[in-house]
Parts: sequence; C-alpha cells; structure tokens
Amino acid sequence: MPVTTRSLFRAAFLGLGLSASSLTLLADQPEFMRCREASCSALSCGDLSTQSGTEDPCAEESCGEPLFGCIEPQSCSKASGDWLGLRPHLQESGVTVDANVAQFYMGAVSGGLDNSGRYAGHGDYVMNIDGDKALGMKGMFIKLRAEHRFGQSLRGVTGALLPSAVASDLPNPESDQIYLTNVLFTQMFSETFGVFAGKLDSLDGDRNAFASGRGMTQFSNIAFVGTPIGLRTIPYSTLGTGFVILQDLQPIFTFTVINARNTINRSGFDELFNDGATLAPELRIPTEFLGMPGHQLFGGTWSSRNYVSLDQDPRIILPNIPIARSSDSWSMYYNFDQHLFVDSSDPTKGWGLFGRAGLADQATNPIGWFLSAGVGGNSMIPGRSNDTFGAGYYYAGTSSEIGPLLAVALGGVGDGYGTELYYNIAVTEWFRLTADAQFITPARESVDSSVLLGLRGVVAF
Repeated sequence: MPVTTRSLFRAAFLGLGLSASSLTLLADQPEFMRCREASCSALSCGDLSTQSGTEDPCAEESCGEPLFGCIEPQSCSKASGDWLGLRPHLQESGVTVDANVAQFYMGAVSGGLDNSGRYAGHGDYVMNIDGDKALGMKGMFIKLRAEHRFGQSLRGVTGALLPSAVASDLPNPESDQIYLTNVLFTQMFSETFGVFAGKLDSLDGDRNAFASGRGMTQFSNIAFVGTPIGLRTIPYSTLGTGFVILQDLQPIFTFTVINARNTINRSGFDELFNDGATLAPELRIPTEFLGMPGHQLFGGTWSSRNYVSLDQDPRIILPNIPIARSSDSWSMYYNFDQHLFVDSSDPTKGWGLFGRAGLADQATNPIGWFLSAGVGGNSMIPGRSNDTFGAGYYYAGTSSEIGPLLAVALGGVGDGYGTELYYNIAVTEWFRLTADAQFITPARESVDSSVLLGLRGVVAF
C-alpha cells in the first residue's frame, strides 16, 4: 500500500492525539498559560488589554485557579454568582465554567449598503478541566468551548470584505445553533514543553496585548482581532495537533498541523485531511524595549489543499465564485505590542502601541497584503483605570489575481481600509459596555465609504 501525504498526516495526528492535546491553533494557549498574562483583579481577569508581562498577577487565587481557568472575556465576579457554593467547589475539583454573552447594536449612519440599525449577539461557553485535580492525570488540561449567535447578521452593512463585528457572526453566520468549536487536550511534559490535539478554533491566534480579545473585549472589527491574511489557509474550527515550547510559563513557539477544511458543525474525523493539511508555526518573543514590556510575533501558514473557489467563512465576506485551481497556498504575518506606560501601583495596567503586517499567496487569497497599527490599553482617565480603549487603522490590499474575479461578482474592486475607535466601560465587575465607531472605505468601488456607530455589551455569567 503506497504511503500518501494524507496517510502521513493522519498518522501524525492520531499519534500525538494518543498522548496529549490542546491549545487553540496558532497560540490559543491552554488557560493556565494565558491567565499568567492577565490581571486577576476585578474587571480585568482574562482581558488582554491589561497584559504587561511585568509580573505574575495570577500568583494568588483571586480568580479561580491560579494557573488554570482564566479565559477572555471574563471578570472575577459573575452575574450568576457562585451557584450556591457549587462554582468554588468545582474550581477546587479542577473544573471552571465560564459563560459570556455579548450583545451588539450597530448600524451605518451614512454610506455603506444599509443604514438601518441591527441587533445581534454571541454566546461563548467554556469549561476548563485540570486533569491533575479532576482526573489524577498530571500535566493534562482539557478545554471545551461551545458558541452560538443570535439576532440579525451584521454582515453586508458596510460593503467591506472584513466584518465590522466579527463575534456577532461566529461561529456560523447562517445559523443560530450552538456548535462545539473546541474539544482540546493538552499534555504538558514539563514547564517548557507540551503537545496538544483535538478540535481547535483559530480566533485566539496571532495574539496581541492591545488588539485581540475575540471581538468581545477590545476591537470589534476582524482587522484588529487577528490577522486576516491567513484566513484562506486557517479554518475557523477544525481538527489539529502540534506542540508548544514555553519560557517562564509563556508560550514562545507553537507548531500546529490542522485539517484544511472548516468543520464547525461536525466532528470532522471522517474527513480528516481529505483536502490536505495546513502547517502553522508561530514565534512570540517577549521584549523589554526602553524598560517597557512588549512582544514581537512572527508566524506563517502553508496549506496543501487544492483551491478552486472562494469558500464561505465567518471571518470574511466573500461571494462564492470559482478561481483558477491552485495546489497549495501560504501566508506570512507579523505583529507587535509595546507598552509606553505601565501603572507603577499596578503593573498589570498600562497602554501602548500595536501593529500588524502580512503577505499571502495572491493566487488563492482575496487579501494579498495587510497593514494595521494603533494604540490601546487601560484608560488614562483618573478613576477609570479598569476601563479600556483603542484606536486603530488598517489597510487591506486586494489580491491582483483574485481582485478581477471579485470585480465580476461585485463590480469594481480596489483596496479596502478603515479606522476603529472604542471605549470599554467597566460598569460592574461582570458587565462591560463598549461604545464603538468605525469609518470604513470598502474594497468595492461602487459602495460609498461608511460611518458605523454602535454599542456592545458583555455580561459574564
């Protein structure tokens, strides 16, 4: 029997899956890792905007487990309380349960395709299991995530290719059913090395202290939630496996092998690597420029999949049209975050700059190159240090090869660019209200530039 690329990928996946698993693709680190970069003080547990990297804010059990349990978004206090003592009992047994519901009301007040206001929402439900405490399996961590959307879709309001409120359309813009997008297993063999496998989602990849947050805690536009340059090679939710290398309990390098097709609404085992595989290395290096914390991130993707059309994806708005067949695809991306100010009384709070850049195979990717930059972090208003803010600008260069095909379906197509401003108010320990404004010039030349205004409310249950 001949050995095929597909059979090799299957063997690698199943082999690693027997011994371990789970991180989310491109650095969806297990929760015990990610919590170490976030403040566990009220209003900021798991909020990436508070990451300063100057100390271990989870060293004390002020928010669930000190090394395991913080997710973004969440607060240390919940609207549903402690469930008559059940929640802390579960935490002591190694199980943390977090539910976050985001609601959006947004609309274009001028330009775009639709000037009516739209209401949408997103539910995010996460369970983390410490295998040592719960199952007696030292070094094992299990993560389950279920998601659904409700209300109206915000796609198509501005005419842009990049969704202005990506969380409102996840995990499937065409359905309001609940989907299991993460079933992840991680086995840490030491404090510096672990392997993972399972069903992964990619929204936590390309991490940035001031521009990530899954579209629920920081920016809403996908342009500032993660790089849009690799969306053709990186499915939103699918099976995958890989390994992670840590330094000071922070992931500095991950290497992931994933199925090349989205399997949001199914397990995907019966089609594992049928359409090829994607390889995704990512390196994130902590820095201390001018004595201030920051990160430099370098990543890339390569997919062996045959591309013959522009598939539908919740993270980008595309017509379903055929393209010239291509036997593979690739992308490269970079981002940085750099603090300019850190609160001397609370090193987990501060603000600074961020930026992204990327290139992709123009034969298969509608966006051939991408740039973004901005500022964000904790509020500088006295007495409002738990509030966060952000302002960013992006430019998405349309592929010279895919652009003409898009023009046939959409009319003239050029490059797209835009700006987003937000201010996130910590109303209570479990409720955050965000005012958001976006100014977008879409790639579609027949659609006028738009001004998008809206509110986002997130409740942690």
